[in-house]
Order: sequence, then C-alpha cells, then structure tokens
Amino acid sequence: MTTTPEQNPTTSPGPPGGPAGGAAAVPADAPVPRARRFWSARRIPAALLAAVVLAAAGLLLYDVAAVRADRSAMSWRRRLAHALATRPLDDVVIIAGASVAVLLGVWLLVLALTPGLRNVLPMRREHTDVRAGLDREAAALTLRDRVMEVSGVQSVKVRVGRAKVGVRAVSHFRALDEVRADVETVLATGIDELGLARPLAPTVRVARPSRKEGKAK
Repeated sequence: MTTTPEQNPTTSPGPPGGPAGGAAAVPADAPVPRARRFWSARRIPAALLAAVVLAAAGLLLYDVAAVRADRSAMSWRRRLAHALATRPLDDVVIIAGASVAVLLGVWLLVLALTPGLRNVLPMRREHTDVRAGLDREAAALTLRDRVMEVSGVQSVKVRVGRAKVGVRAVSHFRALDEVRADVETVLATGIDELGLARPLAPTVRVARPSRKEGKAK
C-alpha cells in the first residue's frame, strides 16, 4: 500500500485508514476529499526525450559554430538541407518522416495527459493531507486468501482490474450454488475492507475440478 502526502510522497505499509504521523483527520462534518488516481512521474520517457533533444541540439550547435568559424558544414546537414529543398511534399520519405513525427508527438501528449500507474488503486481519503493507494496484485492476494477460507473451495484465481475483480474458484465438494453464494458474500466483505475509493464490481465463477486436475490429485 502506498501513502502519499500532498507535498511529500512516502511509502507506508500500515493498514488502510490507520493513523498517519502528523496527518490531520477529516472532521465529521467536513466534506471528504475526492480520491484521485496517482500520476506517474514518467521518468524513463522524460529522460529519453531529454537525452535525444540534448544530443541533437549539441550536434546542431557544434555544426553551426563550425560554419561560423569558416569551416564546412557536416555532410549530413548538407544532404538533409538539399533533400528538404528538392523533395516534393508527396514523397514517400517525407510522408514517412512526418508520420513518425506525428505518432511520436501523440505518444508524448498521451503520456503528459494521462495519469499512468494503472496498478495502483486509489483508496478512500481518511486524512486531509494523505493519499493512499493499494497495489492491484496485493488486493488480488488479499481477496484470494479470503475466498480460500470458504468451505468447499479447492483453488481460486483472482484478477483485479481498475473497476472489476474476477474470481474463478474450483470446488471439490458442496453444491456449487452454495459455494458461489458464500464466495460472493466473503468477496463483498473483502472488497469493502480494502478501503478503495471506488469499490470493485465482482464477477464470480465456480466450477468442479477438471479430469486432469482430479487425476493429478
């Protein structure tokens, strides 16, 4: 679980809604702050873009300085200037280069305008200056342990998405309808105890073990 103060991000393994040092609790009559998704710092794309821009700018600056010092321009810049001056706009190379530039720009805009961190689910705001998030894998493991406590469940697979949780359980005894009802009850309680800002919509499937699983047992 990740807890992030508004100005100083930190990581805390404490329980959802637990006390946080220096965090002021929300008064009972005060509106609860809206829990928003966590935004990624995008360090790797930003570092790659900065490195490319720095290298291109440095190379171009060196070439311009060399021309100002009465030296000949680099061959690649002469060829590029000649190609841009002579090639028509409907040339395949020009269209391909423009398409790559547009796709790269769209990709950078998407990175800049989307939160990212899809694996972190925002939790309910319990303090005015602390935000908490729960990793989807941790949520899946927690719900899996809760479902395994149901009588009759032999194995279970849990997949947690941004808005839904899918549970596929295998029951080797008891009626499937009874097992499904118990799994749905336990799952609803487990989802509520996760403390998520937006409760997950559960989907439960219960089946008997396959023949291969039975022989392996």
